[in-house]
Amino acid sequence: MTQAPAPTLLLHTRENTVRTKPTLVPYVVQREGEEAAPNNLLLTTLGPGKYRLRYADEAPADRDLRGVLWARCSSGPVDDDRMPTGKPQWRMMHPLRQRATMQAMRCQVCVKPARTPLGYVFLSGPDTMDTSQTQILTAQPPVCARHVRASAELCPHLDGRPMVFLAQSAPLYGVSGVGYGYGSQGVQVVNRPDSPIPYNHPLISTVLASQLVRRLSSFRLVDLDELVQELERTP
Repeated sequence: MTQAPAPTLLLHTRENTVRTKPTLVPYVVQREGEEAAPNNLLLTTLGPGKYRLRYADEAPADRDLRGVLWARCSSGPVDDDRMPTGKPQWRMMHPLRQRATMQAMRCQVCVKPARTPLGYVFLSGPDTMDTSQTQILTAQPPVCARHVRASAELCPHLDGRPMVFLAQSAPLYGVSGVGYGYGSQGVQVVNRPDSPIPYNHPLISTVLASQLVRRLSSFRLVDLDELVQELERTP
């Protein structure tokens, strides 16, 4: 698979804001016992050298709104509020919960609408971003005003001092995933791109996605404490 130029990728609120508690786990975090489902992937021929990846028992929910196929992952039990339970696997995001929150622009912690009075808030690890890049991509869903501080304190990657991006828009860009094709073992992974795959990529039909990616536009880099205070002052 020919890779697109590698853009910057984002890896991985109020005073009286929600305080960090051991029991507060973001909705998108994968839980112990949630595992990748066995795949039964096939390739359908679309034309000379053109294929479409699919499941033998595919359901509508296996594809996103742009028609890209998604990796399957089991889901564990939920509590009375329909929030996942179980020991968090902090360095992993559940692919379908990540997709749901990114698609609807909902908070990755509480799943409520993420837009704040100032715009959308996206977090990145300290000093991980080159803001001189022409485009900033993120696979991290936004956070709502109520959970900006909690998110910064919860995630080990953010180390309590994240880079904070305040964006007025964040259009869909593509996905993170792997490309499939025919190999010695039949239908198998043949490409592992090290950057997100745009939706207009010529081989997007053979990608199995694991994270939805958005592109930040009309954004500014802000200080966490200043943002919290500004949100406090905003009606």
